[in-house]
Parts: sequence; structure tokens; C-alpha cells
Amino acid sequence: MLKSIWWRITIPYALIIVLATLGLSLWISNQARRARLDDLESRLHAEAALIAADLETQDTLTGSDGGSLQGKVDRWAVLLAQRVTVIGSDGVVLAESHADPATMENHLFRPEVQQALSVGRGSATRLSQTLRHEVMYVAVAIRRGDAVVGVARTALPLAEVEASVGALSRSIVLAGSLTALVALALSTYVAARIVTPIRRLTEAVERVAAGDLSRRLLLVRQDEIGTLTRAVNHMVDQLQDQVATLALERARLSAVLEHMADGVIITDEAGTVVMINSAAANILRYDEVRAVGRRFAQVAHSSQLIDLWNRCVETGEEQTEAVETVLDGSFVYAVFTPLRATDPPRYLVMLQDLTHIRRLETIRRDFISNISHELRTPLASLALVVETLRDGAIEDPPAARRFVTHMETELASLTQMVEELLELSRIESGRVPLDIKPTRVRKLIQKPLKRLQPQAERKGVELSASVPEDLPRVRADAKRIQQVVTNLVHNAIKFTPSGGKIQVSAWRGDAPELGAEAVSSREVVIAVEDTGIGIRDVELPRIFERFYKTDRARAHDGTGLGLAIAKHIVQGHGGRIWVKSLEGVGSTFCFSLPEAVLSPDDRLPDRPAEPAPDVPELA
Repeated sequence: MLKSIWWRITIPYALIIVLATLGLSLWISNQARRARLDDLESRLHAEAALIAADLETQDTLTGSDGGSLQGKVDRWAVLLAQRVTVIGSDGVVLAESHADPATMENHLFRPEVQQALSVGRGSATRLSQTLRHEVMYVAVAIRRGDAVVGVARTALPLAEVEASVGALSRSIVLAGSLTALVALALSTYVAARIVTPIRRLTEAVERVAAGDLSRRLLLVRQDEIGTLTRAVNHMVDQLQDQVATLALERARLSAVLEHMADGVIITDEAGTVVMINSAAANILRYDEVRAVGRRFAQVAHSSQLIDLWNRCVETGEEQTEAVETVLDGSFVYAVFTPLRATDPPRYLVMLQDLTHIRRLETIRRDFISNISHELRTPLASLALVVETLRDGAIEDPPAARRFVTHMETELASLTQMVEELLELSRIESGRVPLDIKPTRVRKLIQKPLKRLQPQAERKGVELSASVPEDLPRVRADAKRIQQVVTNLVHNAIKFTPSGGKIQVSAWRGDAPELGAEAVSSREVVIAVEDTGIGIRDVELPRIFERFYKTDRARAHDGTGLGLAIAKHIVQGHGGRIWVKSLEGVGSTFCFSLPEAVLSPDDRLPDRPAEPAPDVPELA
């Protein structure tokens, strides 16, 4: 309770007012009592002096006129309504209005009697042995000339004085209590007037601390509380501006981190992940949400990365190293940097995924190795022919003609290789324009089948096609797509043994044939399926690389560029190409083409396409 400023204001003020009122009441009561006693003493002195003056005219205070003295004392007592006593100079009580003088003890040593005998007057307040209550006594000396012959004493009980003073004191205490209550109410009101704005300020600050920066206080006072209210409102305005600025900067930083290709991780000194972006989570194959709050060792799953982090913490220096992860064999360039400006210390981990670059370097090395191998054989053959002709074979016309024919064959092979390389380079660089038009799928398939049917018959392979009549047109450069179909069918014939079958088919992308990857319903899929030797699983990921040949394909003629060219042609049309294969069972090469959006002129019915000679009618 005492922690509240309301009570800290109210209780001290109330205590001060109550104590002041109580003290003032006691002081006023005491002063009133003293004033009343002084008045009573003055009155008793005047009346004692009057009695002394009356007795000074009497011849003697003792003797036969004792009865007369007692009568006077009784009359004075009745007249003044108080106790009257006449005492001789020797202390003997000569007359008493309220008791028998003969039974009273000697009063010589009473204080007021001593004072009256010595200085002419005296007073004292004490408990009366005769009346058994407190009484005020006033004595005045009775003189005969210069001699003191006795003392006239008046007395009055203080019960009336105490009663009147008590009534006055009660009135004063009552008035003081009422005043204290009023003062307490006023102090409560004043405290409330002070505390209420402070409570509102407190509530506003608490709401601001909870994140509600829209809270403002209405300015209703011009005192210090009003100044504080203005300061709080200004503080909230400034805080809102700063929070908005920080939120904007944080959003920008988050956007940068989320769209960075490089992974970024921040850890504390204990190795707990404080922040991680999507790129880092993808590189480490770890859930981004679950990673925050876990140890770096749990997230990284790489002893090399963990060792780098430990060295960075121990040395306080930046650590860099290329690391190959264990989980998927990806290649990562890691940079560990201590952030010295932060308190507590933080550590920045940057991960750059170089797997693709390393794969490209591998492909480049393989490309150089493959093209060197492909060029070495015809060049070595040509060198051998030239050397043979130089050694004398040129003088033998029939032998010379055979060697020249062999040279022409090797030169044709080299020329084909160079032309395919140039074509692939042009396609990859986008320098080959594509004449894309709405085209019937049958047109893309019939010409390649017509051209390759004789080759299939010579090898004893059955070649067929199945293309539904209701297939929509596709966006395609007919010549280039026919080149893709020719390449795929030619490879199927080459790797399908005698007695095998090859089927070319097409369907809309929303059909589930062949378990194809997710293809849009606005695409058409063309597939070449054979019952050939198939492709091993380890070779499937590289089948579309330049110059790549499977182990079984190396015994056949070819440059190894056909599938690479087919892939780039299909991708240039906005489609995809893929392969499904089972070793010893056969392969299915598929590619997709986007469906054409036809104009009104394009919707005219097509003329029936002529079936390719010697090719089974397209179903």
C-alpha cells in the first residue's frame, strides 16, 4: 500500500494535520485552564481582601466576640458562595464556614498562610484534607496598624473550573477532529488530483511498452503534470518514428537476406543460431524455423564447418575454407567472421554454394576431355593415311583412291562435329531465331518417321506412332522440333535390338501417362518409347550433357551432341525434356510444348494430313 504515491501523499498530510490539531487542542485547553485559574485566583484574592478589610475594623479576633466572628464568616460564606476561614497569626483557626474550627489542625505552615504572613498575600492549590477534593486557597493578611494579627482565607473547589475547562477542551477537540477530517478529505482530493494524471501517464507508457504506439494523452493541465504529459506524447511520437524507421530498415534487411543467393547465419558465443536466412537453410538442408534457437552443430551436420566455427571463436579471427558437405556432397565456400561491435559477441557465418560452379567446371573438363578424344581418332586416322600416301601408296592408284575415300569419311565426321558444336553454341546463346507458330502435333511427328522408317526396317525394328485427333495445336518451330523428334527416334533405333519396338505418342499434360513430372494442362507431351538396352540410373543425370556417352553408346558412331541440342531447342520453346529408363527394358524420352492460343483465323479446320508412306497410320 505504501508503494502508492497516493498513500505517500495522503498519509503524511493526514498525520501532520492530526498531530497539529491535537497539539493545538491541548495547548488551547491548557491555556484556557490557566486563564480560568488566574481569573478565579484574582476573584478569590479580591474577596479575601474585602473580608480582611472588614475584619480589620473589629477590635479583636479573639475573646468574647468569637461568636460574632463566626457569624461574620458564615455570612461572608453565604454571600460569596465559597469557603471562608479566619486564621490567627499563630496558625490557629479562629472561624471556618464549612467545618468546626475546634477540630481543625494548626494552619501556620500552610503555603498560602506563610505567604500572607510574610508578604501580605498568598495562594495555593491542593487536595483539601477536610473536603477531600482539590481546592484553590487565597489568603490575605489582617493588619492592626503595622502588625499582622491574622489571615483571611477564601477557598473554592476546582471541580467547576475543571468542568468548564473540560467542556471547552471537548469543544476544541471536536472542532479539531472536524478540521482534521476536512483536511484529510482535502489531502485525499489533492492527492487524487496529482495521482490520476500520473496513473494515466503510467497506463499510456505501459501500453507503449507493450507495442501500442497510437496511445496519446489529452493535455488538460498547464502545470508540471501538463509539461510531463507533453514530454510523454513527444517521446511516443519520436519513438513511433524510430520504430517505423527501424521496421523499414529491418524489412529491407530481411528482404535482402531472403533474396540473397548466399547463406547467412548469425550465432551467439555459445553457438546458438540467432538468425538464419532461407538460402542458408537450403544449403544445409535444414528447416529455417526449427534452426533458430538450436546449436550450430545441430544445424550444420558438417565437422569441417563446426571446426571452422570453433577456430573463429577461439582465435577471434576470420576463418575461410571450401567445404564439401557429407549429406549430399554439395560444395560450399564458408566464411566465419566475429562481429566485434556487438555486445554480447555474435558470429557471422556466410555460406556460398559453389556446387553448380564446381559441376560446370567438371562439365568443362569433361567437355575438353571428350572433344579431345573425339578429335583424336579422326585426326590420328588422317595422319596415318597421309603418312601412308607419303611412303609410296600414292603411286598405287587403287590404294590411293581407298585412302582418299577414307580421308573424305574422316573429314565428313570432323565437319559434322564442328557444325553441331556451332549449332549448339548458337542455340545456347539465343542467336538462332525460332519461327514459332501454332502447329499441329502430327506435322511434327510424320516427317521424322517418314525419314527414319527405312533405317528401322533395315534393322528389323517396328516403328509406330499414336497421336489423338483432338490434340490442340502447340507453339513450335516445326523444323527445330522435327529435328528433336528425329534425334530421339534415331537414338531409339540405334540402341534397340532387332525385333524391338519403338512408339512415338503424344497427349495433353493433364493425362497421367508414364508418371511424367508435373506438367501443366496447357501443355502437350511428345514421347519416344523403345524396348532397347536402357540406361543405367547413375548415367541418367548426365545424359543431356555435351559429348556425354554411356558406356554402351561408345561403341556406336555419333558425337554425343544430339541430346544436348535437343534439350536446348525444347527449352527455347518454353518446354522441358526428361527421360525415364530401366536398364535392359527400354527408355522413354519425353518433352513438353506449350499449347497455342489460337486467333479466329487459326481456328479454321485443317486440311487432312497425308499419312507418311510406309509408316503405320497415326492412331
